Amino acid sequence: MLIRFGYEITVNCWTPTDMVTLLQIRDGREGDLRAPETFSTDPFVESHVYRDLFGNACRRFVAPPGDLTLRGDGMMEVSDLPEVHPVEAEQHPVADLPDDCLVYLVGSRYCEIDRLSQLAWDRFGPVAPGWARVQAISDYAHARIAFDYQNARHTRTAFDAHEEQTGVCRDFAHLAIALYRCMNIPARYVNGYLGDIAVPLRLPMDFSAWVEVYLGGQWRPVDPRNNMARIGRIAIAHGRDAADVAMVTSFGPHILNRFLVWAEEVWAPDHALMVHG
Repeated sequence: MLIRFGYEITVNCWTPTDMVTLLQIRDGREGDLRAPETFSTDPFVESHVYRDLFGNACRRFVAPPGDLTLRGDGMMEVSDLPEVHPVEAEQHPVADLPDDCLVYLVGSRYCEIDRLSQLAWDRFGPVAPGWARVQAISDYAHARIAFDYQNARHTRTAFDAHEEQTGVCRDFAHLAIALYRCMNIPARYVNGYLGDIAVPLRLPMDFSAWVEVYLGGQWRPVDPRNNMARIGRIAIAHGRDAADVAMVTSFGPHILNRFLVWAEEVWAPDHALMVHG
C-alpha cells in the first residue's frame, strides 16, 4: 500500500523569529519511501537539520516578518495489514533493561508518575505482566477519557486528564505513558502520521500521538486513543512526552494562519507518474 503524507503550515511573525520544527519523519524508514520526502518554504528561507537528544530530525531557521508557509510531502510503502500486537512479548525486569530505556521509566513534564503510582498498582498490579498489562492500561485510558477537540489544552497533564476525563490524542498518550511507567514498563511519546485507512472517516486530518512501550526486547506501538490495530503509522518524533516533540517551537510570538495535514492511500499508477514522470 502506498501512502502520501505531508503538511502545509502557515505562520505569521511580526519580526524575524527563530524557529525549530519537528516535521520530518524519523530515520529508519528511508527504504520504504517511494517518493522522497521534500521540504520547502514560501518565501524561501535558509534552514538546516540537526538531531536532538532523542535522534529526532529538527529543522532550524529564522522566519521573516509576515506569512511563512512550510510544506512537506512524501510517499511511503506500508503493509496493507493492520499492525500485530505482540501478545507473547515479555515485560523485562528493570535490572535487565538497556540503559537508554531508563529515562522512559521516570516522571516527565506531562507524566506525573508520583500522582498516579498508587492507582496504577492497585488497578494493574494483579494483571499479568507483559502484553496483558499493556493492553489493560490502554483499555483503561481509552475508556477514561472522552475525546473532544473543544477541550484541548496544552497545559493538561496525565493526572489532569485522568481527573477531567476529557482531552485529545496527546492526553490519552500521556495518561497511558504515566501508568506504564508506574508499572515499570518503559514508555515514550510518539508524534506522527496516522490516516483513517480501513476505518470510518471521523475528523479532519491532523498529526497523531501514540505510545511506544519497550516489551520483548523492542519498542512496540500502543494507541490508547484508538485502542485498535491500525494501518499506515508513520513516526515523526519521539520523546518523554509532548514537550520533547513540539511540531513548531517559536522563540518569539507568532500566529498560526493555516494548518493542513494529509496521510492517505494512493494508487500505484499515481505513484509511477510521481516517481518517473
